[in-house]
Amino acid sequence: MKRATLICFVLLAAQFAPAQDWARARVEKSPRHREWVTVKHDGRAVETFVVYPESKDKAPVVLVIHEIFGMTDWVQDLADQLAEAGYIAVAPDLLSGMAPNGGRSTDFAEGKTMEAVSHLNADQITADLNAVANYALKIPAANGKLFVGGFCWGGGQTFRFATNRADLAAAFVFYGPPPDKDAMARITAPVYGFYAGNDARIGATVPGAVNDMKAAGKSYDPVTYEGAGHGFMRAGEAPDANEANRKARTDAWQRWKSLLAQGR
Repeated sequence: MKRATLICFVLLAAQFAPAQDWARARVEKSPRHREWVTVKHDGRAVETFVVYPESKDKAPVVLVIHEIFGMTDWVQDLADQLAEAGYIAVAPDLLSGMAPNGGRSTDFAEGKTMEAVSHLNADQITADLNAVANYALKIPAANGKLFVGGFCWGGGQTFRFATNRADLAAAFVFYGPPPDKDAMARITAPVYGFYAGNDARIGATVPGAVNDMKAAGKSYDPVTYEGAGHGFMRAGEAPDANEANRKARTDAWQRWKSLLAQGR
C-alpha cells in the first residue's frame, strides 16, 4: 500500500492537470444511460458511477478502480467508453464518506485528494470493492462475468484485489505495482499488465512480478509501451497529449478490448 502510494505521488503529482473539461464534455454528450448508486455495506455507503451499454443482450461487468486522484471526470469518461464497448462499467468512489462532512472525492480541498487516498485502509478498500462487485453482478442486465481494471494506485489495487476475489474472469493492471509474493498464491484469474517504457519506478517491479507469478503457477502477461510515460491512459487522451502517450493509449485500449472480448 505504502509502496504503491509513494510511486504514484512521485510519478504523477507533477503530471496531473486538475482540469479535465475535455473528459467531462464527452461524458455529458454520451447517449448511454449513466447513474450514481449508493452501495451500502458494514456501515459504509460507497457512491458508485454506473454506465450501461446500449445492448439487447446481458453484458459482463468491469469494475474500474480509480487513480490516486479519486473519482475524476476522466474515470467517468473511461467508464463510459467501456460501456460503449459493450460492458457494464462500475466505478466506485473509494473516498466515499471520507471527505469533510462525510463527502467524497469532489468534496476535498484542492490538493488533499491524493493524501486521502494514500491513507485509505487496505481492508476497507477490499470490502468496498467486494461490495460494489457483488452489487454489480446482481444487476439484471449483467451476465455473471466480472473483470477488474485500475490505474496507478488503482492498478496496484487491481493486482491486490485479484488476490482477494476468486470469481474474477481477468484483472487488468495499468502501471501499478504487484502485491506481496505470498499473496499471489491466492490469485485465480489471469492478470494482464500495461506498463510505460519511461516509467522506471514501476517498470523495475515487472521482472520480479513475472518471476513470482511464474513460481506461483499464475498467469501474468505484461506489455510495456515504449516511449510512453506513467499515466498514459489518461495523458494519451488529453488535448495536449504527446505522440508516444497517444499511441500507447490507443494500442493499450485495443489490447484491453480484445482481451475483454476473449473473456466474455
